[in-house]
Amino acid sequence: MPSIDRLSRWRTLRIALWALVALGVGAFAYLSFGDKKAMPVTETASAQANYARQFGGRFAMTDTTGKAVTDQTLKGKPFAIFFGFTRCPDVCPTTLSRMASLRKQLGHDGDKFNIVFVTVDPDHDSQQSLGQYLALFGTPIIGLRGTKAQLDAIVKAYRVTYVKVPTSDVDYTIDHTASVYLMGRTGEFVTTIDHAEDPATALAKLKRLMTER
Repeated sequence: MPSIDRLSRWRTLRIALWALVALGVGAFAYLSFGDKKAMPVTETASAQANYARQFGGRFAMTDTTGKAVTDQTLKGKPFAIFFGFTRCPDVCPTTLSRMASLRKQLGHDGDKFNIVFVTVDPDHDSQQSLGQYLALFGTPIIGLRGTKAQLDAIVKAYRVTYVKVPTSDVDYTIDHTASVYLMGRTGEFVTTIDHAEDPATALAKLKRLMTER
C-alpha cells in the first residue's frame, strides 16, 4: 500500500496542478471577456489618427470664377468634397442632389459647411460649363478644375481613383471614386459619406462634422 507521506505528496501535487489550470482559465476568460476599458487604447487611437492623415493635403485648383483655390483657402469652415465629371450619368448628379437636400434639411446650419466638387475631366469640363452644371442643383457648390498636374496632385492627396473608359472611337466615360469626403475646419479628414448611405446616417455625419474642432 502507498505510504501516507506518498499520498500526501500526490494530493498536494494535484491541488497545485488544479490551481494552475484555474489560473489559466481565469486569465483566458479575462482576456476574452473581461473589461476592455482597462486595456491600453493608445495603439488604436494612433492607428485611427494615421488613417485620418491619409486623406487630404496640399493642392491648388481654380474655381468657376477663375479664382485660385488651395487647401489653405478652404480652411476655417468644414467642407464636403466629391470628385466627378459633368457628363456623369448617375452617381454624380445623384450625389450632388443628395448633398443639396441634406444641406436644406440642416436649415441655417447648412451654411456652416461648404460643398466642393472637383472635376476629373478638365479636358471637357471648362470653367463655364462646370459653373453651369453646378448651378442646376440649387445650392452653392464650389466647383474646382485644374491642369493635369494639379488634378493628379489633389486626387493623390485624397486617394481618389479615376479611369477613362472608351465608349467609342471618339468618346469616353470615367469610372471614379464615389465617396464624399468630410473634412474639418482645419482640413483634417473626419469621415466619408458613401454613395448608397442611409440619408439619416449621412445627415448625422454632417451634424457631427460641424461640431468638430
